[in-house]
Amino acid sequence: MAVDLLLGLQWGDEGKGKIVDVLTANYNIIARFQGGPNAGHTLEFDGIKHVLRTIPSGIFHDESINVIGNGVVIDPVVFAKELEGLDQFNLDYKTKLIISRKAHVILPTHRLLDAASEASKGKAKIGSTLKGIGPTYMDKTGRNGIRVGDLELSDWKEKYRALANKHEAMIAFYNVDVQYDLEEMEAEFFESVKVLKELQFIDSEEYLYQAQKAGKTILAEGAQGSLLDIDFGTYPFVTSSNTTAAGACTGLGVAPNQIGDVYGIFKAYTTRVGSGPFPTELFDTVGEDMARIGHEFGAVTGRARRCGWLDLVALKYACQVNGVTKLMMMKGDVLSGFKTLKICTAYKYKGETITHLPYNIEPENLQPIYTDFKGWKEDLTKMTDKAQFPKELNDYIAFLEKELEIPIHVVSVGPDRVQTIYM
Repeated sequence: MAVDLLLGLQWGDEGKGKIVDVLTANYNIIARFQGGPNAGHTLEFDGIKHVLRTIPSGIFHDESINVIGNGVVIDPVVFAKELEGLDQFNLDYKTKLIISRKAHVILPTHRLLDAASEASKGKAKIGSTLKGIGPTYMDKTGRNGIRVGDLELSDWKEKYRALANKHEAMIAFYNVDVQYDLEEMEAEFFESVKVLKELQFIDSEEYLYQAQKAGKTILAEGAQGSLLDIDFGTYPFVTSSNTTAAGACTGLGVAPNQIGDVYGIFKAYTTRVGSGPFPTELFDTVGEDMARIGHEFGAVTGRARRCGWLDLVALKYACQVNGVTKLMMMKGDVLSGFKTLKICTAYKYKGETITHLPYNIEPENLQPIYTDFKGWKEDLTKMTDKAQFPKELNDYIAFLEKELEIPIHVVSVGPDRVQTIYM
C-alpha cells in the first residue's frame, strides 16, 4: 500500500491537525515525519479543543496506531505533559503510540542554547519558538545528538553529560544574559525520560515497511508549512527540518516511489507567525478583522499571527515542490462578510511582472499584483453540503482550481471535525 501524505502549503497554521483527525478513520497508521514541539496541531470535537505538539493527530481514534518518526525531535518534558493531558480522555496511548529509535532527543541545554542564540541576534532575530528545535537538529547534522534508542543503553547518561557540558560552554560563548538552574531542569528532564521509556520504541523504517507489505493504510503527517522548509522556504526565516513531501521519505524511511496521494492544506487567506517577508500582509483594519474573526493566535506560542490575502504565487510554488494531488481549503468561513476579496496572482519583481516565487521576496524587491473577487455575506459555519455554498464562494474555489490545476477536495467551514465539506 502506498503512503499518503498530508502537509501545509503556507507558513504553517493551515489546519493540518483537524484534517488528519478527519481523515484518520481511513487509515490504520498515522505517522509524524518531522518537527518537534514547535508544532501546534489543534483538533476540536465534542465541544473540546485539543492542542497536540509531538503526538500524531490520530491519537483520539481507537483503531489507529500513531508513529513518531525518525525525523521528529522529542522534548521528553513537553511530551510527558502532553501525555498527562491525554489521561483525562481514558486513551490507551501505551499501545497506540510508538516512537522511532532514530528520533532525536531535545535536552534542557538545547532550549537554553536556543534562547542564547536568539538573544545574541538582536534585531536580526528569526522568530524562533525557543523550544530547542534548531540546536537539536544542529547536533543531529553535527553527529553529536542523543537519539531515543540511546535511552535504552546503559551509558546514555554519560553521553548526556558530555553533550550538556559542551552546550554550557557554547552558551557562555554567546555572552548574553540567560538565567537558568540546570540542576532543576535536569531533574524534570530525567523524570520525563522515565515516562518516555514506558512507551514502545521501534525501528520505524522496518515497522512501516512491514505494515505496507501487510496492506496497512498509512498517512504521513507533516508539521509547520512548506514555506518554512529549510531548503525551499523563505530562508533564513524557516524551521530546521524539511517540511515538504521529500521530508516524509527521509523522516520515516519510506521510498519516494511509495508515496501515494499528497494532500495539500491551505487557508483561504494567508497568515504568518514571527519574522520574515510576507508579500500580501495587511496592515489595515481588514487584516485586523481577519485576525480577530479567524482567532489567529499561535497554538504553541500564543503569538498573534500576521494576516493577509491569499498568495497564489507562493501557493503554486508549494504545490509544485510537493507534487500535490488534492487540495483542502481551510477557514473559508472567516472571509464571510468581506465586501471585496483579493488574490495575489503575480508579483512586480524588480520592475518585471513574474508568476513564480523568486529567490528574494523582501518588500524592497517585490509588490503583489491582485485580482479582485466579490465577497459573500452568508455564514458558512452551519452549512453541511456544498450545494449550500453561495455563488461567490464557488467562483473563488473555481478560480483557484483553474489556476492551480488541482482539485479542491475539502472545504472546511469551522474548527470542529463535523464542519468539513467534501467537494
